Amino acid sequence: MKNHKLLLLLSMFLIFALALAACTGSGQEPATDTETTTTEEEAPTETEEMEEEAPAETEEMEEEAMAFEPISVAAENCDYGGKISSIEAVDEFTVVFNLCKPDPAFLAKVAFTPFGIQPSEWIEATGGTGEILEKPIGTGPYMLDSWTRGDSIVYKRFDDYWGEPAIEETAVLRWSTEGAARLVELQAGTVDMITNVSPGDFEAVEADSNLHLLPSTNPNVFYLAMTNTFEPFGDVRVRQAIAMGVDRQRIVDNYYPAGSEAASHFTPCSIPNGCTGESWYEFDIEAAKALLAEAGYPDGFETTIFYRNVFRGYLPEPSQVAVELQTQLQENLGIIADIVEMESGAFIAESTAGNLDGLYMLGWGADYPHVTNFLDFHFSAENPQFGDPHPEIYELLLEASTIGDVDTAAPLYEQANNAIRELVPMVPIAHGASADAALATTEGAYVPPFGATDFGALKTGKGTVVFMQNAEPISLYCTDETDGESLRACQQVVEPLLNYMKDSGDTQPALATECIGNDDSTVWTCTLRQGVLFHDGSKFDANDVVASWAAGIDAANPNHVGNTGAFEYYSYLWDGLMNAPESDE
Repeated sequence: MKNHKLLLLLSMFLIFALALAACTGSGQEPATDTETTTTEEEAPTETEEMEEEAPAETEEMEEEAMAFEPISVAAENCDYGGKISSIEAVDEFTVVFNLCKPDPAFLAKVAFTPFGIQPSEWIEATGGTGEILEKPIGTGPYMLDSWTRGDSIVYKRFDDYWGEPAIEETAVLRWSTEGAARLVELQAGTVDMITNVSPGDFEAVEADSNLHLLPSTNPNVFYLAMTNTFEPFGDVRVRQAIAMGVDRQRIVDNYYPAGSEAASHFTPCSIPNGCTGESWYEFDIEAAKALLAEAGYPDGFETTIFYRNVFRGYLPEPSQVAVELQTQLQENLGIIADIVEMESGAFIAESTAGNLDGLYMLGWGADYPHVTNFLDFHFSAENPQFGDPHPEIYELLLEASTIGDVDTAAPLYEQANNAIRELVPMVPIAHGASADAALATTEGAYVPPFGATDFGALKTGKGTVVFMQNAEPISLYCTDETDGESLRACQQVVEPLLNYMKDSGDTQPALATECIGNDDSTVWTCTLRQGVLFHDGSKFDANDVVASWAAGIDAANPNHVGNTGAFEYYSYLWDGLMNAPESDE
């Protein structure tokens, strides 16, 4: 290139000299042939200059594209019963999900926080355990700064975020199990927003001009569960007796805020097909006692009520409700129950694994707006929570989950709801109304119907936003968590392919600009957003998607470790883990 430029310069100098000679009367003609030859043969063309002087970043991008080696994860075949056949990185920014059977709820599911994406290198380096449990690396508007166990989590704004940047430079997540304590902190101005105002404090918050009450529209259910592999809960008559012998309306009237209701079905009626089928049993002490006597327990029996003291929208006063249930069981049915409070993480792990010998209090807030989120998670063949699963329930759910049209699926959900009522894996107690609260000076405060509040959208004008929730996260590797406090903490850092809109359950682009399904919803092609950086500076691509999903869905993956190792959302929402050993199926 340098020689080309030198020749061009000499040529121009020669032309200038000849022209000058002509102007001074030398009479010599310019060397037209020489000039033409030099210009055409030696001067670089525009295309050559563009090629020679291509920006270094373009060359780097081309090199990276050439170096990209797509990865994939696949089941041996679809005989394992799950929905996912394979996940493939087709190229650097395209991922294809091949399903064994249709899943019309695919988009709603992939927007859920446990399906968030982390760098493939970080997953490999940590092996899905250890550091990744407390130090997630995501692409979100905030990056993790520190986690002081028992006190707080601190986030720092990620300045290279691909989307709308976080308003405040720092976000702090704190927690307190007591609703009154959270409200005191809000009134004192030491926090900017809190979750789950206690039912008795709704009016006080509304009357305080310094505060703003934020009602939640998240569908939920509180239920009293039992595991049928422990006696006497293996007898359906015992389970039905408890269903009839608990005054659910009394619990709602005494311990829930206005707008709550006694559950007529496990799934709230706001979810399509949630309330098809017969309503739950009426409160009937005599019928309940007769069933217990028929089962061989005319004078009741002894058991335990397990719970965690964590205030939730579906259960605002857990300790008080535990005592109420204890009292009702003894007075109505002669059942003597000890109350055992468990640490939150241990309670979730033991209850969802089906290891609690007794009754336990648990609930559910909707993750996405589809009946599969309630029914398929709890009553699938893979879920050991209630003991041996019931094919009378899960076979109907499997068929219904492949049908996109609500009306077409309705008869199957009606049968499934009736089977749940008949077999009583648990007793649905209430659908709770709830509300968060914020300082009136906190701009943009909101409670989404699905997912958690985005701290980056809150404006305090102080450079820091402090959010207080009900309990400390269990871990920050939400690929293997179901706890709402953990999911809120993760959501600030790690993003999935899609997000839920703030005011609805509709999905919108996030790390994927679009995910398009084929006609029968068995192949979903996701086009990824380009130019996205992880918090460690690495570049987001299709292999990160495959590696993140593989750690959760593939039981044979070396990174399929996590916190509990259950990977419940991957298992239940996709009908099982691929490549699981025979003994785990």
